[in-house]
Amino acid sequence: MKRKSVFLNSLQYLILLAAAFVVVFPPYVVFVNAFKKKEEFGSSGPFTLPKSFGNWENFRGVFERAHMDQAFANTFVIIIVSLIGNVLLGTMVAYAIGRFNFRGKGIILGSFLAATIIPTITTQVAVFSIIQKLHLFNTLSAPIILYIGADVVQIYIYMQFIKNIPYELDESAMIDGASLFRIYWNIIFPLLTPATATLVILKTINIYNDLYIPYLYMPKSKLGVVSTAIMRFAGINQAEWNYICAAILIIMIPTVVVYLVLQKYIFSGVTSGAVKS
Repeated sequence: MKRKSVFLNSLQYLILLAAAFVVVFPPYVVFVNAFKKKEEFGSSGPFTLPKSFGNWENFRGVFERAHMDQAFANTFVIIIVSLIGNVLLGTMVAYAIGRFNFRGKGIILGSFLAATIIPTITTQVAVFSIIQKLHLFNTLSAPIILYIGADVVQIYIYMQFIKNIPYELDESAMIDGASLFRIYWNIIFPLLTPATATLVILKTINIYNDLYIPYLYMPKSKLGVVSTAIMRFAGINQAEWNYICAAILIIMIPTVVVYLVLQKYIFSGVTSGAVKS
């Protein structure tokens, strides 16, 4: 039994080491190659350390050629406006579904679930046509409209929080003459703060890392975001990998910082929303 226990413990540590290697290896490659000059990158292996970590030319080149300051500004505007609309829409939908019984409630919930089954690529032609008809193509409004929509996970988390809010609070407010909107805004919405904090973090990371929607709906160069800025260093036949690695490293920093600082809110919000009363 003792030998079996030692073997199992050793196997667990080996699996953990392999998993850690898989997670850490890609950032390591990006980090070491971000400090290499073009000539050094071509003459050395992708895993070797650079001659000097004091070479900041790649980072300066990224900001100058990819206009990273403008890309960060565009990304910031899209994230802020999308989050405001997404939170308002998501909390309102969850409040209506979670607090009231009405005909067609099951159909609405079923529609949200069914929408997750449909492959996104099958609806892109229709979505692209709608964006063009609305004259939103090549504007910041195109991704904002697409990001505002609340998904089923968001609705589910909000609904679990709403179920834990006593209905007596609504009844007391109704007796005092409060309207449904006032109940939502003054009572329900503030109590959804933990769930909102969690979803804001997850949605921010999702928008920040998304490449497909900005690339498809905002091809104009001045509308570039951080995810599409990397493509300025990739051509049809070749790519400037030293600049690409530097750009990836720059883009990774805000995401890593936000996640490390706010990870406890992500875990607490998701687990709290999963607990039923």
